[in-house]
Amino acid sequence: MADALVSPAVGITMYAMSGMAAVYSIKKLRQEPDFKKKIPTMGVMGAMVFATQMINFTIPGTGSSGHLCGGILLTGLLGPYAGFLSMIGVLLIQCLFFADGGLLALGGNIFNMAFYGCFFGALIWKIVMQNGISKRKITLYSILGSVITLQLGAFSVTIQTLCSGVTELPFKMFLSLMLPIHLAIGFVEGLITMAILNFIYAARPELLWSDGHEENKYIRSGLSYKKTMIIFTCVFFVIAGFVSLIASKQPDGLEWSIKKITGNTEINAKTDSKNDLDYDLKNDVNDDLNSSLITGTKTDIYENSEKIQQKTSLLPDYNFKNSDSDLGTSVSGIVGCMIVIIFLTITGFLIKLSKKGKHKLNE
Repeated sequence: MADALVSPAVGITMYAMSGMAAVYSIKKLRQEPDFKKKIPTMGVMGAMVFATQMINFTIPGTGSSGHLCGGILLTGLLGPYAGFLSMIGVLLIQCLFFADGGLLALGGNIFNMAFYGCFFGALIWKIVMQNGISKRKITLYSILGSVITLQLGAFSVTIQTLCSGVTELPFKMFLSLMLPIHLAIGFVEGLITMAILNFIYAARPELLWSDGHEENKYIRSGLSYKKTMIIFTCVFFVIAGFVSLIASKQPDGLEWSIKKITGNTEINAKTDSKNDLDYDLKNDVNDDLNSSLITGTKTDIYENSEKIQQKTSLLPDYNFKNSDSDLGTSVSGIVGCMIVIIFLTITGFLIKLSKKGKHKLNE
């Protein structure tokens, strides 16, 4: 979501809700005795999610595209708490360094993509993986989890837009477009997630989130942990640096839904009766709605959000500034993956150190 769809009240509310989930996740991770072992996986698989999110795949017959969200994938590997924090890292870096998604809308984006994918994903994992893990169950979890959580996320986007009241998008029509297109996107994401998790199950099953099912830790591993991480590191660098160049140029599910309603790239905002303002929200589909402008009178929070992103975005829209070169896209993908690895690794160790500090204080 771009800032243009979100009111300050809704944006701040979603920040609070996502923040509470993050604090709870940190608290739970401090209680995990083997959390240290997850830290390298957080970095590598977080970078994998960043890379795969750069690949928009076309949804045939629709004129739309989609990309992996990643919450279901990370939950299958890390569990809901480490997975949720990893997703926050990915979305935060996308927002600040690449101006992907609005800063005011970041709390909502975290909730819609990370909270549902990780916490509801964990619930689906527990239901599906009763009595042990298998390839068939991984397939069911991947597809079912991706479809359900993307439907929840799409529904939340329409609710947040409705509650914000800054556009004239008709709720019923918006919802009737968002749910079907994200049903198709969720199915494709499920197939991608299934392939990755089943590979890990065959190569290094102990990397999967056990959730009390310890038997997968004793399955004979096909590859060492080091080799598995090297393979994934090479894969995401190839994806981010080269495969991203052939990603679909079609608008994603959200952009496609808006374009279907408006018939063009303009969204007419409702009149603000309190201040007697009348303005339009203009959204450029090709710029992922991130160049959205509010013409007329702008509140300080929108202006400040835009200014912050202009200062922090080193590679806006995954390219060099004022450029549309393939080299810029490749550099953006590789640099982004490196930043994600560093950020999540440092975050993991800070959580681990905070646990030690807390124990010392208690003593």
